[in-house]
Amino acid sequence: MPARDKFHDVVRAALIKDGWIITDEPLTLKFGKTELYIDLGAKKVLAAEKEGEKIAVEIKSFLGKSIIAETQDAIGQFVMYREVLSDYDSDRILFPAFPMMCLKMILPTN
Repeated sequence: MPARDKFHDVVRAALIKDGWIITDEPLTLKFGKTELYIDLGAKKVLAAEKEGEKIAVEIKSFLGKSIIAETQDAIGQFVMYREVLSDYDSDRILFPAFPMMCLKMILPTN
């Protein structure tokens, strides 16, 4: 099982504060003979709906030497997890979670 990212506990606490119930830590998916681990699985039961919403959250810290290389790896991992998740649990939506400072570094500015 992979090590937790630096911001794992912060993201977990934010989800709980927003009313999400953590259901899996990590959420394990089977891809052939390989197991994939998404950092968190969570659900939120809505009053008007019995099932509610289900999400999966992949957390990234981007603490290595190259933000570009780590971003490329994260995007590839996200795409792969999303595809496997669509077969495994198609009702669950996958979200990435990473520090705002990383977004500022990789997103275009005006």
